[in-house]
Amino acid sequence: MMETVTKSPALTTAAQTMLRVVIGFLFAAHGWQKYFQLTLDGTTAAFGQMGVPAAGIVAPVVATLEIAGGIALVLGVLTRIFAVLLTVNMLGALFMIHAAAGVFIEAGGFELGLALGAGAAAIALLGSGRISMDRFIPGRIAA
Repeated sequence: MMETVTKSPALTTAAQTMLRVVIGFLFAAHGWQKYFQLTLDGTTAAFGQMGVPAAGIVAPVVATLEIAGGIALVLGVLTRIFAVLLTVNMLGALFMIHAAAGVFIEAGGFELGLALGAGAAAIALLGSGRISMDRFIPGRIAA
């Protein structure tokens, strides 16, 4: 089966697009949550309680990155750049906040951060695919 997928441009395109859209949507949703549900003040306070350094700067940067980066992934715009930034974001969350709590999310664990980070890293490695706005950028940094 794997041989079939790697030899089929249509299946590769479908897989890249699915991964990009789903991971992008989840990042955008988390960024939206930080801005509008928790509010930036609430997110900053939560980051501070979790020991995130410079929470007043990091919280709005992370919230903005997650919204803008998530939308960029969904559309396939500057995909590899945003995917790398989101991967770094998740590595920070994983090691600074979630690793000590173990795997499972109900205990504050790292499973969601690991999945989102791995998804973003895969997108960074694979590129945006054929169904993306990156296709129209001259000299693009996309697959």
